[in-house]
Amino acid sequence: MDNNVNDLERRLFLKGAAATAAAAALPATAVGVASDHAAPQDAVALARQMRRGEITPLEVLDRVITRIEALPKLNAVVLRDFELAREQAKKSSALGREARQQAVAAAPLWGVPFLLKDLGQSMQGTVTTHGCAFFKGAVATHDSTLVQRYKAAGLNIFGKTASPEFGMTTTTESRLYGLTPNPWNAEFTTGGSSGGAAAVVASGILPVVHASDGGGSIRIPAAHCGVFGLKPSRGRVPAGPDALDGAVGLSVNHVISRSVRDSALLLDLSAGPEWGSRVRPPIDVTGSYVQALAQPERQLRIAVWRKNYFGVPVHTDCLAALDKAIKTCEALGHVLEEAMPELPVRDIYAGMSAGMAAGMQSSIEQREKLLGRAVREDEMEPLNWATLQAAKKTTAQQLYQARAGFDKAGQLLDKFLSQYDLILTPTTAVPAQRLGVLRLDQPFESYAAEAMKSSAFTSLFNISGHPAMSVPMHWTAEKLPVGAHFVAPYGREGRLLRLAVQLEQAVPWAQRLPDVSIFKA
Repeated sequence: MDNNVNDLERRLFLKGAAATAAAAALPATAVGVASDHAAPQDAVALARQMRRGEITPLEVLDRVITRIEALPKLNAVVLRDFELAREQAKKSSALGREARQQAVAAAPLWGVPFLLKDLGQSMQGTVTTHGCAFFKGAVATHDSTLVQRYKAAGLNIFGKTASPEFGMTTTTESRLYGLTPNPWNAEFTTGGSSGGAAAVVASGILPVVHASDGGGSIRIPAAHCGVFGLKPSRGRVPAGPDALDGAVGLSVNHVISRSVRDSALLLDLSAGPEWGSRVRPPIDVTGSYVQALAQPERQLRIAVWRKNYFGVPVHTDCLAALDKAIKTCEALGHVLEEAMPELPVRDIYAGMSAGMAAGMQSSIEQREKLLGRAVREDEMEPLNWATLQAAKKTTAQQLYQARAGFDKAGQLLDKFLSQYDLILTPTTAVPAQRLGVLRLDQPFESYAAEAMKSSAFTSLFNISGHPAMSVPMHWTAEKLPVGAHFVAPYGREGRLLRLAVQLEQAVPWAQRLPDVSIFKA
């Protein structure tokens, strides 16, 4: 067993080393950010600067922390392990040239500051609250597998970003931490549930941040904040060791980033099975995802969906983003046509709420056992409290039927994607909504109507397990970004990333930064 794990770690290291070399050889598409921002260009470029000794890990970390503290009204970083990270940065910065080169050889992103989302991931000695008051002070006793891999990559984790309670809404607002406004327009939401991560990247604090996606929670915030968000295939990135299959398979982890190559590199450094893994997607690249970025993409046949399966009207700005994506892809030589399969929507979606609720119930029951008492109603958001009570009545047969519905979606969409290379849809049915309309302390009917506008396109591919990405494509009159959403066959992240690089060059977004001066004290 130990030998198998050691072999796995060696393969991951070799893959990461090759990916890092390939990333460094790629042209940087992001321009240098403003002088008061912490990260020059992307994480690949920042790591290169530290490798060369042009700047120390402590200097970089201090610049990032200063930037966060200068923007208190952004409210994106809610748990701050600054001193823990400073101690690590001091040790790294004190290394001599030879020792630094050895460290970098073992850790491709050595010294790069990094944030975890405050949901679902544990780092020993630090708190993860899941945005819930019941978890205040919940100090982790071990690292999640993904956190282990981030640390092995050299990332210096110094805090956690805002998330709504248990990620159960498509905005980043909670009783515990308050509102996280959109960096482009403070009256609107960042999206959710990885809204804190998207706000950090969009505002130029960091180039890449951990995120997770159970119904669109990477792609929706990426779309609302004008950055890049890739949701990997089910099983691609480890979720353990506590739960190997997040929310009955709905939830997956990755990052939100400014550049495509950062996302590809982090996927190289984090993807792969862990002990107990049984769901292992096929790999569609030779070498690494970063190396795949430099490979020419063949002509793709792309199915366009202008509508969603719920009949939610699509806003003109979201259709404008879709049309711009169509024209750009056609200019790149790809072939697009409108085509949607028939799907048994009721059967497919019937178990989604049960799956999400089961994951939340499990986390709460573990905390109850540890504390020796039950969670109180005043320690949860009202809609989540109601969801918890309903979850306690869910039968085994209902959960089985839920997973059967997920499998049916996978079968039917696999068949459809045997005829097409990709699917293109709007990321959301509307641009970013106003803060408050998606909060979890309102009647379910009004909440559900608004939430459907956010997730009408994205959630289907959490159910089916397919990889998908949101790419910045349009800005509204209110200066709000709008994304276009691409979906690939299962296990075909490389295809998405290669197209993303083409789009990144054809419709550059990395140099666009919001005016965040309004978020200063």
